[in-house]
Amino acid sequence: MKSFSILLKSLLLSVLLLAGSAFAADKVDINTADAAQLEKTLVGIGASKAEAIVEHRKANGPFKSADELALVKGIGLKTVERNRDLIAVGATHPAGPKAKPAAETPAAPVARR
Repeated sequence: MKSFSILLKSLLLSVLLLAGSAFAADKVDINTADAAQLEKTLVGIGASKAEAIVEHRKANGPFKSADELALVKGIGLKTVERNRDLIAVGATHPAGPKAKPAAETPAAPVARR
């Protein structure tokens, strides 16, 4: 009976660990997510705040850190802290024109005899 109890506890612990890692993988990139993804993933973010995040990003460029979410009207630092583990910040550099390659320097003329 004691071995059954240990087996049951081990099984329960395994299930909890697997469930916890599944939840940890559900992050949202605040620089690429649409309003629906933000609303679905972030705690305390409804449709209007999710749309405000997208609009802020369009108007001001990509977020450099999760803390910058507090710059969005209606979102405070407490909301940012509550969601910190759910937030990913990628694509922080907007795509711009491609850099032109450096001009080639002409080769020195070859001396002829």
